[in-house]
Amino acid sequence: MVVLAASIISKSGKALVSRQFVDMSRIRIEGLLAAFPKLVGTGKQHTYVETENVRYVYQPIEALYLLLVTNKQSNILEDLETLRLLSKLVPEYSPSLDEEGICKTAFELIFAFDEAISLGHKESVTVAQVKQYCEMESHEEKLHKLVMQSKINETKDVMKRKASEIDKSKIDKSRGEKGGFMALQMTGSGRIDSSFSDMSISGGGGGFGSSGHGLGVDVESFSSKPKGRPSTAANAPPKGLGMKLGKTQRANQFLESLKAEGEVILEDVQPSAGHSRSSVPLPPVDPVTLTIEERLNVTLKRDGGVSNFDVQGTLSLQILNQEDGLIQVQIETGDNPGVLFKTHPNINKELFSNENTLGLKDPNRPFPTGQTGDASGVGLLKWRMQSMDESVVPLTINCWPSVSGSETYVSIEYEASAVFDLQNVVITVPLPALREPPNVRQIDGEWRYDPRSSFLEWSILLIDNSNQSGSLEFVVPPADPSVFFPINVRFTAAKTFSDVKVVNVLPLKGGPPPKFSQRTQLVTENYQVV
Repeated sequence: MVVLAASIISKSGKALVSRQFVDMSRIRIEGLLAAFPKLVGTGKQHTYVETENVRYVYQPIEALYLLLVTNKQSNILEDLETLRLLSKLVPEYSPSLDEEGICKTAFELIFAFDEAISLGHKESVTVAQVKQYCEMESHEEKLHKLVMQSKINETKDVMKRKASEIDKSKIDKSRGEKGGFMALQMTGSGRIDSSFSDMSISGGGGGFGSSGHGLGVDVESFSSKPKGRPSTAANAPPKGLGMKLGKTQRANQFLESLKAEGEVILEDVQPSAGHSRSSVPLPPVDPVTLTIEERLNVTLKRDGGVSNFDVQGTLSLQILNQEDGLIQVQIETGDNPGVLFKTHPNINKELFSNENTLGLKDPNRPFPTGQTGDASGVGLLKWRMQSMDESVVPLTINCWPSVSGSETYVSIEYEASAVFDLQNVVITVPLPALREPPNVRQIDGEWRYDPRSSFLEWSILLIDNSNQSGSLEFVVPPADPSVFFPINVRFTAAKTFSDVKVVNVLPLKGGPPPKFSQRTQLVTENYQVV
């Protein structure tokens, strides 16, 4: 006998599983299978149908047919024996004998057919042997997958070790520059903590205390006793220089390998005169420094509207010299009725309500002086603003993905408010997994593609009245529109929603007011289009 093909087809003639065993064109096999429903009879459990060229040996399986296509010279008894073997194999691999169940286990059934029939001839095997042979192949596949997973895990471990070495190298470098671990703690975060719960009055020295949560204020700073000499650790050379050099060299090799793979690496440049690292604020140079910072949390809907709009602001004070601590700060709070202010518990609330002046309840106690390298200061005033009005949003993003044929066209447009000049704007758009970078056809600004994380960064250095709107258009392979969300946005601005300004610093002991400077900044903490 010679079995040309074995198939499972529906009664309408649709081939669900088909395995060809001899050299015959696909069109020929499809033609033979398509002709079978017109030749089959009804009311028989299993039988055969002959044509001029081939013989159909079949058996009904519920709403399907198990079919063998053989030549007319084959032994009908052997054909029926082969058919019985296949009919026992089908329920072993497909518990659900319908179209959906057969399609789900199509590959397993084809592998079983291959073990039962070889080159058109029936193998002398049983159902148990066929299952055993298939399981042995599956075992080899599992072993291969285990080896591959082991290699992946080993690579991840190497990456973790390299990342740990880079972090340790940076910590060692910071220790050498700042003078030890304590200085690193105080300078490690340039963020102003908006919580006042960490500050308290010291029973002995008076004034503000600190639990070390981003404030870095000495508890003894209100004492009239002079400060002791600073520790010599700040001037001591860094320890373990040889170890640092070795770690730095390995870190540089790792960064070079990332660059070779197409990863963009931002170099950690040593600060020079008049410049500082972006992660650490500039150290104060004036006797009194006041920092006004607002953090923006916004969630915009992709179809328009605002899900969340929250602004949290802080006014903090830093004093370099103890003799300048007996002061009061006069401010302007703007005319925004949606901004709610709250002073620190040690601030004279009545003085602030009547005169917009921030001073301690006890005017005889000075404000604390800051430590060297501590740029966060002491929080005096905080405020909050919430709204659901889309008109107050400084930057709106509209994303329009559309599938056309074998491509997806994505158009993104930004519109900025005339109130703010936005700096260092970066719009991050997630993309589907791509083999090649997206085809950017038009852009206002610059773009960068990250192949590892599969996202596109759209960068605009400055958005002001000259470019309040801009667009980006790119093309990728077909993808679901939801893939391009959420879109993340980050930027900074020199103007705030509260419009808080420091008007003057008033000395309480007489004499000329100390020189002061103020820093104002609006930053994004979480800004998304979902």
